[in-house]
Amino acid sequence: MAPSAISPPTIPSTKALKDNAEHASGDPSLAFIQDETTSPPTFEDKYEERKYLKHRLALAFRIFAQFGFAEGVAGHITVRDPVDPTSFWVNPFGMHFSLIRDENLIRVNHEGVVVDGGKNRRLNYAAYAIHAQIHAARPDVLCAAHSHTKYGRAFCATGRTLQPLTQDSCVFYNDHVLYSNFAGVVLAAEEGKAIASTLGNRKAALLGNHGLLTVAPSIEACVAWFVLLESCCEVQLLADASLAGSGKPLVEIGVVEARSTWEALGKASGGYFMGLPLFQVAERREFGESTFLGRGVEPL
Repeated sequence: MAPSAISPPTIPSTKALKDNAEHASGDPSLAFIQDETTSPPTFEDKYEERKYLKHRLALAFRIFAQFGFAEGVAGHITVRDPVDPTSFWVNPFGMHFSLIRDENLIRVNHEGVVVDGGKNRRLNYAAYAIHAQIHAARPDVLCAAHSHTKYGRAFCATGRTLQPLTQDSCVFYNDHVLYSNFAGVVLAAEEGKAIASTLGNRKAALLGNHGLLTVAPSIEACVAWFVLLESCCEVQLLADASLAGSGKPLVEIGVVEARSTWEALGKASGGYFMGLPLFQVAERREFGESTFLGRGVEPL
């Protein structure tokens, strides 16, 4: 895919700014001014789109490895296949995230059958049990990610959702859920359905005594939100420790301010754009390549 020219963003009019006067910190639409860089590239050829998405998925696993999100054989990221949307691409069971390349990925249909992929076609059944149900329930979800991260697991043992303590945590304000029913390793479709049902139309779930889950209409947003959610769990735990030490209550962001911050930062276009720097680093570090904002491989 060749690099494409990027049109300059259109700044909202003075009238639009006045119409958003209820937002004390300014118009939320100014956080990510909409243009073609705030959404993934589009393709007429679905096979070219498949090739592109598989490479972005391989990059996603490399990013997870860079952040230390690889925990033995646990964890999976899936991407709905554009050629056959009743199937998805996922990592082969037993391969470290840091080694995954495009050709290693496997494609799984919604009956749990591996229909395409690399030499290792072993499937982590938990990936199928969870992700097939999410992809079936959420046509808007292109990508879903789950892993057993350190701070995510710790916070998922508290039986709580995140408090709106920081600007970053507001990305998940009223947009994440706690799934508290830990029943063991997810190896049944009914448990996957229960997770998907609890998730509803939100972007993230804290799986009780288990780990984190994020979903998004782009791979970049899914990865960015997962990395951010893990960081927010760490900040929440640090703040909780401060509360235990000082006895002083934590200061939460107000409802109006939290909603306004979500409007500015919590939407899919913002998630996609926030993910691009993570992918830029992975492109260069992992595969020795570069793209301009995710569009077109450029010479280094």
